Amino acid sequence: DTGLTLNHFLAVSGILFAIGLAGVLIRRNIIVIFMCLELMLSAANLTLVAFSRFNTGADGAPDYNGQVLLFFIITVAAAEVAVGLAIIVALFRARETTDVTQIASMKNDGTPTFPFFPASMDVNTIAWLILLLP
Repeated sequence: DTGLTLNHFLAVSGILFAIGLAGVLIRRNIIVIFMCLELMLSAANLTLVAFSRFNTGADGAPDYNGQVLLFFIITVAAAEVAVGLAIIVALFRARETTDVTQIASMKNDGTPTFPFFPASMDVNTIAWLILLLP
């Protein structure tokens, strides 16, 4: 017995998630933001494994269902990393920067477009229409 409780794992997970969230909100480099998102995902994975480990069955053995689910999450995260890095490389080739403040949109002129609305409508009118549709 190591003396570590569920609270220890949740505290570490919360700290990792907070560091990742701060990095997403503060940093401007898209690669650093992407790494901070992965740190937040790792914190969620740590929480999942901690709850799985400390959730014991009737016989006192740990429940490993959360740890099995973790392998599927890691597999999806690996695919997400590949797609995310491909998008970052494409953005860097097109804009020659990784600063998110200089990447306004996917268009070159930076103006938002709404394909189902006339060009004469402004963004506020479209937002009100979307809110009133349901």
